Order: sequence, then structure tokens, then C-alpha cells
Amino acid sequence: MAAQMSVFVDQLNWPVDVIIPIPLGRERQKERGYNQVGAVAFPLAAALGIDYLPHGLTRRKETRSQVGLSRDERKENVHGAFTADEKVRGKAVLVMDDVSTTGSTLSSSADALFLSGAKEVYAFAVARALPHHGLKHA
Repeated sequence: MAAQMSVFVDQLNWPVDVIIPIPLGRERQKERGYNQVGAVAFPLAAALGIDYLPHGLTRRKETRSQVGLSRDERKENVHGAFTADEKVRGKAVLVMDDVSTTGSTLSSSADALFLSGAKEVYAFAVARALPHHGLKHA
């Protein structure tokens, strides 16, 4: 999957220095034993020749699953959920998530990255969730 995605991401011409996956909460990490977005972000970074920083973001609070939450509930659920490592200072960061529905998780992580001095933050999700009732195409 990462090999195919690398062609697309490369064509975006984003001046990215480092790729950081959205971290799982402790309990979900323990249940799964791995971070699913990290399993895509690591080979993507390698394919693009970009540094990979798997612990560039940390969850400072456990959040409940976003499934079934409204847009406002999702935003509140992840508000202030992340802190970023000082290694992002002055860097252009590509933050990756597995699925984006409202963008709340990516937005909250970007806030943390900017607070730690990231120069630019780009967001990329492996998948985009479509509205529950009916498919809408742009």
C-alpha cells in the first residue's frame, strides 16, 4: 500500500522533512500490539526518503473511540489530546492517520506540532470516511 501511496504523495510536492503517525492510546496499542497507521507510514517514509519519527506525537490523554460521535463530540474528544516532541522544531511535518472523518484528530495533532515549533504541517489519511447516509462525490 505504501509503495502505491508514495507515487501520489510524491506528486503533491510537499516539502516534508519528517513523517509522524497518529499515536494510539495505551490501551488500544496494548490490544493491537502495533499502530496500524505506523505500519503504513514507516514504509512510506522509506519509499520517499523522508525521516520517520514514530514517537513525534504522544497521546497525553486517553480518548474514546470516535466512531458514532458527532462532529462537535469528535472535536471535543481529541482537543488537547496530543503533545509533540521538540525534534519537530523548524521541520515540515507530514502527520498521518488511518481514517479521517471530520479531520478533528489531524487538526488536534497539528495544533500540538505547531506548539512544539513545527514550521509546516501537512495531513494525510489512508482513507476518508464518507457520510453515513448516502455517498457524496465531489
